[in-house]
Amino acid sequence: MGDSFMLSNVILRTIIIYLTVLIVMRLMGKREVGQLSTFDLVVAIMIAEIAVFPMEELDIPIYIGLIPMFILVGGEILISYLCLKSRFLRKIIDGGPSIIISNGIILENEMRRQRYNLNDLLAQLREKGIFDISEVKYAILETSGKISVMPKTSKRPLTPEDMNLSLPEEDMPLPIIFDGQVMQQNLGLLGLTNEWLDGELKKYDLRTEEILYASVDSQGKLFISEKVRKKS
Repeated sequence: MGDSFMLSNVILRTIIIYLTVLIVMRLMGKREVGQLSTFDLVVAIMIAEIAVFPMEELDIPIYIGLIPMFILVGGEILISYLCLKSRFLRKIIDGGPSIIISNGIILENEMRRQRYNLNDLLAQLREKGIFDISEVKYAILETSGKISVMPKTSKRPLTPEDMNLSLPEEDMPLPIIFDGQVMQQNLGLLGLTNEWLDGELKKYDLRTEEILYASVDSQGKLFISEKVRKKS
């Protein structure tokens, strides 16, 4: 009886803590881990540490672990709001971007001040398809730790505007079938009907449930990706 009660207690606490952490992290906003500020990262680490206590110490009431989480996320939301209003506070909390390459020249003093080494710089440049530093007009180290690169004019890819070409504007393709389910709202936004969709699928001898993903672009072109058919 005692063991089963303890097991049930652990399971219940785990579910409650899991859901609470999901809610708390959702309240912190939609940002990738690499884009978190130092303050956000500290809060996330503290929340993870606090979440462990109620599951390890079953004698501690679960609210002892939940209250600090909401206090932390409340403080994080408050600081984020204040940062929106105050450029001075934003600079203290998040810091600011730093130019580390100017006209193909590495600014060694700035890199040293930011404790950013050459290996990191070269790796991030390669990730952006740049293997020659002399091609870079400016490289800026953002507060997230990633770099933004502005290539020299002669090294930038040509655009239709550079060639005086006028192309029609394109909108984002909208999915109309997702995992075998028709997305009626998107179909309506495109001004299309189920009858039109059925007619298009007949051309490919397909049924809705056989399609993993289908979308329609701004030119009315239908893209279809079928589900993998199981061998009989």
